[in-house]
Amino acid sequence: MIEGLTLGEWLIVAGAAVLIGAAKTGVFGGGMVAIPLMASVFPAKTSTGVLLPLLCFGDLLGVLLYRRHAGWDVLMRLFPFAAAGVVAGYFLMHRISDAALKPIIGAIVLVLLVLQYAMAHEYVAVGRTHVVLAALIGLLAGFTTMTANASGPIMMLYLLMLQLDKRMFAGTMAWGYLCMNLFKLPFSAHLGLITRDSLALNGVLIPAILVGGAGGYLFVRYIPQKIFAIVMQILAAAGAVYLLM
Repeated sequence: MIEGLTLGEWLIVAGAAVLIGAAKTGVFGGGMVAIPLMASVFPAKTSTGVLLPLLCFGDLLGVLLYRRHAGWDVLMRLFPFAAAGVVAGYFLMHRISDAALKPIIGAIVLVLLVLQYAMAHEYVAVGRTHVVLAALIGLLAGFTTMTANASGPIMMLYLLMLQLDKRMFAGTMAWGYLCMNLFKLPFSAHLGLITRDSLALNGVLIPAILVGGAGGYLFVRYIPQKIFAIVMQILAAAGAVYLLM
């Protein structure tokens, strides 16, 4: 796998790794760009196997940086449903295509954007402990992360609805995705998506993730809270439009 890459492909793969690092430490939504970049170099399923260990390493980096900032009450409500969504995605991997799934995810994200706008302007009130919404988001996040690595915008918008502080937002995202991606690992390995060759490539790309992670951390540290929320909305919307198209 490593020996067969051209210089141009190395630049694309390294760029995807930088975006993953940034996405895990502050520039949430950058992973939506990394996914098609990786898929432009490798076949769809192979790219999924390459991405998952990189995502796990990025999650560890995010947890290291934001280990004291996490909404554990939020995560404890989400994770049982997210785990169920991952299991459902595992069994449906061979029955639903990316082409069919991604527009559906994009439409869901756009609906959540409208809901988030309505909540921000007090047209709709949804409390932090709303169990039905947490169950729906958890199931969607688990299913879409297992089948398409495309649950980022869904989680971003849910946490924006809860009006978390930017560091609490970052820590909750980091811990949540570390748990989900580690839970996914044995399912992906059983599907044959992770190989020795893909893991060797992962090792080479770790420095690129660290570079991206540093950039994401600086972004969260210095950007004002209101601008942070606006940027997250824009990135979520851009991810939704990409999925629809």
